[in-house]
Amino acid sequence: MFGRTVSAPGVRRVELVNTFMRGVYGWMTAGLGVTAATALAVASSETMLNLIFGNTLLLLVLFFGQIGLVLYLSARVSKLSASAATGLFLAYSALNGVTLSAILLVYAQSTIFNAFFTAAGMFAAMSIYGMTTKRDLTGMGQFMMMGLFGIIIAMIINMFLGSSAMDMMISVIGVIIFTGLTAYDSQKLRYMGETMPMDDATAVRRGTILGALTLYLDFINLFLFLLRLFGGSRD
Repeated sequence: MFGRTVSAPGVRRVELVNTFMRGVYGWMTAGLGVTAATALAVASSETMLNLIFGNTLLLLVLFFGQIGLVLYLSARVSKLSASAATGLFLAYSALNGVTLSAILLVYAQSTIFNAFFTAAGMFAAMSIYGMTTKRDLTGMGQFMMMGLFGIIIAMIINMFLGSSAMDMMISVIGVIIFTGLTAYDSQKLRYMGETMPMDDATAVRRGTILGALTLYLDFINLFLFLLRLFGGSRD
């Protein structure tokens, strides 16, 4: 019929991409929910706080455990079952909540809320931009990744220098980097959805979990750098 411009496979592909992205954001939201619930539970228990933050060895185990889970999930997601990938992602979210419970003790509630809602607004805007722009963001993404390695090195150096000015600069650059990475990763995930095998539900689920982890990390880091900028301790 006249005016028909999209074939049935094309319509199905659009529906798959939309379903894929809804899954990514749905699991990302679930991960953030697990992180928030775990952080609140730990922060409200004096026993848990003493157990975790009074034991340097346990803190190191949690820290390196988080890194190990992210690396393992990212590298092995294509080999894992859908349920295993989902379980590892939620386990990482819970571990992250344990370590992030400290911010509930250090920062005022108003500061945490302001940083969270600012991060949510910036994340949403850049994610929409990444999914809708016609511009290829690959070059920007590579530049942001280089900047990420740079601020990691700067943060390590500043652990010894203790410079408040350098800390402020790192926080500003960190916000810029994860704002840019949000747009880049959103576009990359849209492309992933466009090339996803339409008849392989397991592959779609694995891709959904990997995408959720990617955007979860972008959001958490954007939130943490904004929190550092806003300051506002309980004291």
